[in-house]
Amino acid sequence: MKIKSQLPNTITLLNLAFGVIGIIRVLDGNILEGAVFILIAAILDFLDGFLARILKVQSPLGKELDSLADVVSFGVLPGVILFQLAQSSTEQIWLPYLTLIVPMLSAYRLAKFNLDTRQQDRFIGLPTPANALFISTLPYFAASWPLVSPWMESVWFSVGTAWIMSILLISELPLIALKFKDFSFKKNKFRFLLIGISLPILIWFQLGGIPLVILSYIGLSILENSLGST
Repeated sequence: MKIKSQLPNTITLLNLAFGVIGIIRVLDGNILEGAVFILIAAILDFLDGFLARILKVQSPLGKELDSLADVVSFGVLPGVILFQLAQSSTEQIWLPYLTLIVPMLSAYRLAKFNLDTRQQDRFIGLPTPANALFISTLPYFAASWPLVSPWMESVWFSVGTAWIMSILLISELPLIALKFKDFSFKKNKFRFLLIGISLPILIWFQLGGIPLVILSYIGLSILENSLGST
């Protein structure tokens, strides 16, 4: 077994490890830390694929391992975050369990992604890392916008968010992928626009700006589709 061929898989396993640690920390009551571990997992998720392509060691094993790690880091962990948020805002025992639609449909989306040959130039449905980052940074967003904070603390907000975002995961909505074949403005105007909107939001609001970036991403994708842009 060549060490080179196992480097991407090692990074994938680290993605999984940080996802598990994040789950433990959130269950211990450290909900804000969940976003940090998801962010680390997202960086590792990018690096494993990037390294596999650079080293030319892509393999079916790596592909399956990547999906298994993503189920934990971008499915179970954000689901646990929403569950904890919902549980802390209601005395109803059964309501928080409705948020577990997130890990269920995240797993479905990841399995579907592995079989879908259409997702070369753009995503079909919301990617699980984007969904996980959106969910996990909602507490930071609430802290940045005190006026909406009481509304976001409702159990129905957590449940509604879980179901709306989960439906987007498995939807047939084409979404922008930041994959540049060239850097011409005409072919990439919505990609450049997304970057131009996202940078000032992230600089100003930091983690609290991520939900706005994800919503901008979805909105710009819908606009691009409606205009028939390529």
